[in-house]
Amino acid sequence: MLPVSASTPESVALENEVLLVQRLRDRDEGAMTIFYDKYSAALYGVILRIVKKEETAEDVLQEAMVKIWHAFPSYDASKGRLFTWVMNVSRNLAIDKIRSRQYRVSSRTQPIEESAALRQAAEPSFRPEHIGLQEMTRQLNPDQRQIVDLLYFGGFTQSEVAEELNLPLGTVKTRARAAIKVLSKLIR
Repeated sequence: MLPVSASTPESVALENEVLLVQRLRDRDEGAMTIFYDKYSAALYGVILRIVKKEETAEDVLQEAMVKIWHAFPSYDASKGRLFTWVMNVSRNLAIDKIRSRQYRVSSRTQPIEESAALRQAAEPSFRPEHIGLQEMTRQLNPDQRQIVDLLYFGGFTQSEVAEELNLPLGTVKTRARAAIKVLSKLIR
């Protein structure tokens, strides 16, 4: 049987991690720099796979680093490796971000510079000023108009409209259906 060497790469890595954890527990800001250099690329990759946008991933990574710094006293090495803990913190922040209302609303809209409409020539007969749909909505009752504005011009889902207006989802659906009936008669 061969003797186990005390300086295997695994044991050195484990010793370095234990030292890093201790320095982070002692609130050593230099240790946070080492931590960032060691883990940020991997954390960014996981976050980017979840949020799909580089700018958002960078923001979430920054939030994760701040949260890790502040929450580090709650890290328990007996429950798992440091990398596993920080990966879970980062992943959870990324998931929270894509579930947030702000993210969902912003992801529905895209900047005009990225719009396919800019790359396509409009048909010569197309005259947007003659569509008049927003003018037609003025003929709806105020409740219906508010729902149509949020659904079709605001990009909200019916559930989001219900939450925004503090109405039952069924009421939102009924008012939307009634508004569409009125608008369809006006269009004919």
